[in-house]
Amino acid sequence: MHIHILGICGTFMGSLALLARELGHTVTGSDTNVYPPMSTQLENAGVTIEEGYLVKHLQPAPDLVVVGNAMKRGMDVIEYMLDTGLRYTSGPQFLSEQVLQSRHVIAVAGTHGKTTTTTMLAWILHYAGIDTGFLIGGVPLVNTTDEHLQQVFAHSSYLGAEKTDDNTTVPSGYFVIEADEYDSAFFDKRSKFVHYRPRTAILNNLEFDHADIFADLNAIQTQFHHMVRMIPSTGKIIMPAATISLEDTLAKGVWTPIWRTAVIDTTASNTSKNDRTLKNNSDWQAELIREDGSQFKASFAADKEVAVIDWGMSGIHNVNNALVAVAAAYDVGVSISTACDALSAFAGIKRRMELIGDVNDVLVFDDFAHHPTAITTTLDGAKKKLAGRRIWAIIEPRSNTMKMGIHQDSLAESAALADYTLWYEPAGLEWGLREVIEQATATSDSIINQQVMSSVDTIIEHISSHAQAGDAIVVMSNGGFEGIHQRLLTALRDK
Repeated sequence: MHIHILGICGTFMGSLALLARELGHTVTGSDTNVYPPMSTQLENAGVTIEEGYLVKHLQPAPDLVVVGNAMKRGMDVIEYMLDTGLRYTSGPQFLSEQVLQSRHVIAVAGTHGKTTTTTMLAWILHYAGIDTGFLIGGVPLVNTTDEHLQQVFAHSSYLGAEKTDDNTTVPSGYFVIEADEYDSAFFDKRSKFVHYRPRTAILNNLEFDHADIFADLNAIQTQFHHMVRMIPSTGKIIMPAATISLEDTLAKGVWTPIWRTAVIDTTASNTSKNDRTLKNNSDWQAELIREDGSQFKASFAADKEVAVIDWGMSGIHNVNNALVAVAAAYDVGVSISTACDALSAFAGIKRRMELIGDVNDVLVFDDFAHHPTAITTTLDGAKKKLAGRRIWAIIEPRSNTMKMGIHQDSLAESAALADYTLWYEPAGLEWGLREVIEQATATSDSIINQQVMSSVDTIIEHISSHAQAGDAIVVMSNGGFEGIHQRLLTALRDK
């Protein structure tokens, strides 16, 4: 079958294209943002990519058009598709029908940590010898001599297939998927994850985001409830304990057993009352051995086994991500000790506190954080892991929600843990980032050394002139940020 994908270079759609190729389909696609690494990855897989969204890309007619959620009514290619009666579907619907049917789907949902947790879980299962398929929204970092793991995690998706006697492709039993709450297509405004029908579901957290499509938190909770309604009674829901937004969602109705998780700080001289309450109300616990989260014990109340994760990751958020991944792996038969061994060998994923350069002991990290909560947790982990270093935060408020100013009142506070913060205010940001940050610094003693700059060149010049040996620079954006990372490394070398 010939499939043409509109919006093929997006992380989800590009990964979907690779799965379609593995299924044996002829795949072409078009996009307005055709650039590496996704374009190279697709071309190497035999996928033809066209620049732009032109009617001629659908001539001759493909057997199926998979429509990305960036497509809108009024676009010539969409009007042509509808007028000529071409067969079309959304990416999540295609995935459901072509890949997920008859599989045990393990879905990872939540406002934060989806990509990291999905990658951790897929890594654990393959480490344990389970040939699971997966689709994640990032590129794994692989630091292993195991050729199978190198091959499987070279891309952001993997079918996990077996060959039958007649040499046809048959999907394997498990599929791990990053379950995004964003809408599916212009003709299907349900969240993507509603299509996935998981048997095991991780609900990692839930906050208001995606203000361009959701009116409020309750609207997002409704979509989560739609997914929960389809999880079988023989399945499992895994979620952090005492998460009010998730508990309120489950109050709408739940028919599936729940495992609750908790991170307990045992590094303090006295365990807090809150930690004792969490421990008593959770099924799974992670007990910190090191304050920065780089070493901790994982245990399950119903199993006497306790194992230690000693890894290169940091931050309480990543400890939570690891714990829910261990629990989900246990649900499908992986022992706690094997799961912890796997995560101790886990190298992380690109753009999540990824060290991209060290110039004269000035460390430069790239991170995907683009929501106040993610900014805070990233900086908290950085401060603990990089104790003794001054932390510079460079932040681009790039997401649609950020651009709308939904979180403006919490931005300055979210970066308070950094020693110095530079905010990038691009042209056309209507709500006035500079005024928001200046007001926050003037009225709060805890918010200091925060500046707003309207040019990436100015940010680079400021950093390269003021950074000192022993500093760490954390660049946070969910986009390319005008190539600031390599430009900054070059400027630091030149200085």
